[in-house]
Amino acid sequence: MKDFVFCSPTAFVFGRDTEQQTGSYAKKFGRTKALIHYGGRSAQASGLLDRVKASLDGAGVSWVELGGVQPNPRASLVYKGIELARQEKVDLILAVGGGSAIDSAKAIAAGIPYIGDFWDFYEGKAQVKDPVPVAVVLTIPAAGSEGSPGSVITKEEGWLKRAVNDESLRPLFSILNPELTFTLPPYQTACGAADIMSHVFERYLTNTTDVEFSDRLCESVLKTMVQDVPRVLKKPDDYGPRSNIMWAGMVAHNDIVGVDREQDWSSHDIEHELSALYDVAHGAGLAVVFPAFMRYTMKHDVMRYAQLAVRVWGVEMDYQNPERTAAEGINRLIAFYRSIGLPTTFEELGAKAEDIPLMAKKLNLVNGRKLGSFNPLETADVEAIFRLSMAGAN
Repeated sequence: MKDFVFCSPTAFVFGRDTEQQTGSYAKKFGRTKALIHYGGRSAQASGLLDRVKASLDGAGVSWVELGGVQPNPRASLVYKGIELARQEKVDLILAVGGGSAIDSAKAIAAGIPYIGDFWDFYEGKAQVKDPVPVAVVLTIPAAGSEGSPGSVITKEEGWLKRAVNDESLRPLFSILNPELTFTLPPYQTACGAADIMSHVFERYLTNTTDVEFSDRLCESVLKTMVQDVPRVLKKPDDYGPRSNIMWAGMVAHNDIVGVDREQDWSSHDIEHELSALYDVAHGAGLAVVFPAFMRYTMKHDVMRYAQLAVRVWGVEMDYQNPERTAAEGINRLIAFYRSIGLPTTFEELGAKAEDIPLMAKKLNLVNGRKLGSFNPLETADVEAIFRLSMAGAN
């Protein structure tokens, strides 16, 4: 186990009708004017935006709004948000939506006090400092951005998808009402599940030893998803499993399950090139990339993969041939993704084999730089993983 310091300062307000407490929490934290940042029709049509605005009004917190966030949120809207927030002198960026709205809100928050281009943070040229606080009303359990220090933005010029992680970007408070997820389309629910599970896999696949406790935490999150996602796909308004999924999504990515270990994140970086180029849902891309990554790296630590297969998927351990156990665990992951309606092949995403060299090249693995830590990857490895995903990692 590694030494660590863990701090998760976000106030999580969980339960039915909690969006009506948005204004009181903004006021509690001394906020006076919010920029409400959201996607589009669903937040408006459902009446959620009106309820949030009424809550702010009732608490005496003024607001302006900026909609239009897209999946794989765009840098162009972040620039607009920074300009609007500066003009209006807001002291809170309130994201209403899922990971895309939250990540865009964090980018705006970081960019407001910064003299240069906010994209500097995403290229590692500058450090986030004194961002405007962010708050969240969550509608899609997936990205975990409601509790994490991370943000991912796509820059249209060159279609670059990059991430920044800074502890100052953890939200001030997050409103989590599972009822807001009842109307999620099945595909969006499934994509969110793949995203949540991938956040756990990135931490579970580690070279750090003596991490049995957090292994069990990881496995608990995964087993919850395997149990409850099929339940909500059959009955979308089932509050119990929706609650489990929403809380599991936060726990999967606020880092409580991974602070004690070396983490990988190569699969996310690989997927970012897919979703940047083809604009596919992040969870769908991960459902294709992760099994291929697992196949490619399985021999690096067969027993870790076998442990995952036994504890999460219920595979019987074959002590004479642990590779068989490990491989069966990956097979069951693929079968699970297929059972909830996710793509598992490159072709199903609309991706093209001829684009593989370009996507691998954009990761800029040059001058000895490698991707990830579990089984560090070079450009040729990334290309091989993409090619494995063409066949669904079979």
